[in-house]
Amino acid sequence: MSAPFILLVNPWIYDFAAYDLWIRPLGLLSIASVLKKNGCGVHLIDCLDTHHPAMRTYADAGELQQREFGQGRFFKQNIPKPACLAGIPRNYSRYGMYTEVFQNELECLERPDAVLVGTMMTYWHPAVADCIKLIKNIFPDVPVLAGGVYASLCPDHAAACTGADYIVPGPFENSAVETLEAILHKQLQHIAADTVLRPECELLSSKKVLPLMTSRGCPLGCPYCASRLLSPSFQQREPLSVADEIEYWHVRYGTTDFAFYDDALLVHPEKHIVPLLESVIERGLPVRFHAPNGLHVRIIDERIACLMQRAGVKTLRLGLESADESLQKATGGKASRKEFTRAAESLQSAGYTEHEVGAYILAGLPGQCAQSVRSSISFVKDHGVRPYITEYSPIPGTDFWKKAVDCSPFPIEKEPLFHNNSLLPCRSASFTVDDLEALKRESRKT
Repeated sequence: MSAPFILLVNPWIYDFAAYDLWIRPLGLLSIASVLKKNGCGVHLIDCLDTHHPAMRTYADAGELQQREFGQGRFFKQNIPKPACLAGIPRNYSRYGMYTEVFQNELECLERPDAVLVGTMMTYWHPAVADCIKLIKNIFPDVPVLAGGVYASLCPDHAAACTGADYIVPGPFENSAVETLEAILHKQLQHIAADTVLRPECELLSSKKVLPLMTSRGCPLGCPYCASRLLSPSFQQREPLSVADEIEYWHVRYGTTDFAFYDDALLVHPEKHIVPLLESVIERGLPVRFHAPNGLHVRIIDERIACLMQRAGVKTLRLGLESADESLQKATGGKASRKEFTRAAESLQSAGYTEHEVGAYILAGLPGQCAQSVRSSISFVKDHGVRPYITEYSPIPGTDFWKKAVDCSPFPIEKEPLFHNNSLLPCRSASFTVDDLEALKRESRKT
């Protein structure tokens, strides 16, 4: 009997704007690791792959420039807006490979036994539905499973709107394995709940920049964040195992850049990030690291900053969220002004510049006023750090969800398209779209 063959698909992004900040389908790469351990054949189609060879035959492929560290733009085609977004005065686009490239790749494959489709932002669900529709056109009798962020946060909506045969909420690895067992009539090995998997990055077409997941979940419970909903427990990998992984990719494929996907990279530093960075330094690996998720500033001191500098951490984003002390308390006390000041001074002492260090500032929280964000921008700039405005997106199940439902002028309970942070979903008289644009301009001023 032949081994089961599973197709993994990472859909496009449909949105008003999107940027490739080292986006890789980590969930699908992790489930691929589980499937291969179970003797399954796997194939990945990443619709966001900017290195897909078939896309290079198009005339505009040369316009897709990537920056020094591998981040950059996606392929892009304007598409009609969903009816409920028709009044938004911005272009709506499909980001990723052209549909004919996706369809051609499907047609060239042998019939899979099942298709696993990953999902990300809740408001990207039309892309998931279109993706599954194309899959069904080619393989009408093959079961399609949808998992990931959107499928976990909005399972009923996903079941009604995507066309998937199965919705598998929760950590994708074991929930997908359980469903596949029933489909394949085959017992599969499950993964322990406290395991953080090494992703099957061999499936990626380019290995110049690879994702690193050194932990799963977050011990904090910020009321605007979905981390604890998606990963209820916090688990960290053995740091020397991560260093081995980094060395393997660099030696085998010449990988130069790694992006940390952790929500809490610096937590428990003495048993995690410190030995990891020290091992990278000892091995003399000529690689670079990027931390686009918000780092916990209270953990950054001179020692941590120096280790990051010596190990080659080139991109740092600090999770300040707000310099407004009352808002800091209301959002869980993730970082204080004093802790941010110490972190900024430590990073500067280690040699970091404002081109390498940025701080995320949340904008558009329920009840937040524009002046609060403006003051945070000034505070961050005063410390020689570049501010990055992060528009708030309402997330079902979080502590702020009810507040968002109560204050939003959009029907966010009924339609996830209105979760889109580009809309400023919790806009109000004290925080308008014009206010947001002005704040963005202010944050970009040098």
